Amino acid sequence: MALVGLTALGLTYGNVAAADDFHGFDPASYDGAMLSADQLQAMVKDASAVTPPRNGSKYVIGFANLQRDMTFGVVVEKGIQANADAASVELTVADNRLDGPTALANAQSFVQRSVDYVIEFQTDVNFGPQVMNVFNQDGVKVAAIDIPMAGATFFGANNPKSGFMGGSYLGQAAIAKFGADKVKQGYYVIGELPQSGAIPAMRTEGQQAGFLSAMPDFPKDHMLRIDTKNTLQESFAQMTNLMGRIPDGVPIMINAINDQSAIGMLRAVKQAGRQADVIAVGNGADETKALVDEPELVAATGYFPERYGNYLIPIALSALAGKPLPPAVLVNHVMITKANVCEYYKDYKCGEKPSFEYKFPQAEFEAHLASLKGQDSLKGYETLIPSK
Repeated sequence: MALVGLTALGLTYGNVAAADDFHGFDPASYDGAMLSADQLQAMVKDASAVTPPRNGSKYVIGFANLQRDMTFGVVVEKGIQANADAASVELTVADNRLDGPTALANAQSFVQRSVDYVIEFQTDVNFGPQVMNVFNQDGVKVAAIDIPMAGATFFGANNPKSGFMGGSYLGQAAIAKFGADKVKQGYYVIGELPQSGAIPAMRTEGQQAGFLSAMPDFPKDHMLRIDTKNTLQESFAQMTNLMGRIPDGVPIMINAINDQSAIGMLRAVKQAGRQADVIAVGNGADETKALVDEPELVAATGYFPERYGNYLIPIALSALAGKPLPPAVLVNHVMITKANVCEYYKDYKCGEKPSFEYKFPQAEFEAHLASLKGQDSLKGYETLIPSK
């Protein structure tokens, strides 16, 4: 899938002294377009003078993927590989398989192979300290995607913002489809991911807060949660189990931690013969075909994983060159709908405009951010909470 709009992946910069422009890369202002091979190779040359490759010839960067057969992971890996190839560095890839012990074993393998830098994408918050300890003992620097690890440069979702966007869009779309009175009779289901800890939980908590910004008096006992395990299959199974608790004929509104989970939940509802009652908003927009083809999936919060590599390889080379980097670099998200999908992915045609005009509830979002500050579970992660 080819990306059209570059400004959508401009990033929010963490609280840190401004970084230098390093051969065209400044994480504070970079637009997400892939650097040229000449620029990337110039970065390698400068970095090698500061931190020589451990094998004496060329850099080896380890990438531990979340899961190599998951759409999001496939797209992220492809972008990282393209940048590594352009930079003429070797990329060694491992598959964490959504599993903490596997991530730890992969970390140990990277150290045994004497990699120069690691890009870590793992989902189990309980194994993060152990994984990072392996790298710290070896003295290798790390960038962590989506799940922070102490001492690593964080790259990934602006969880409070992306969640709030998806939840508020769902609430407004549900009102447009069913009417506010009927929505109050319905059930709101969030597909969450408890194993990943407090930071991704800001995404699903943001979804709920966003939904409530549109429906502030929605009954609490009609808000349900399932553990998706981050997969379509588990989401389908858990949502199927939940369907018996939802009365016939009432609206079913779905948000989830990622697109795959939202699609699994949606398909469980449709298999139960309830497609007329359901509306869903995805998270990631990496399942673009489903967004275009499935009428009940009305939107998804865009993450643009195909451009992660455009940041992560320059981040790695900047670190190896001793350049200052922020502790956190957060993606700027946009809502992708059937009406604007062609503006971001040229392989797809734009569809009809929705029957309502989505408005982001800024005041309610700022109140939500204020509620996050000072939470014990988020201490030490203040750079991952946006200022507005």
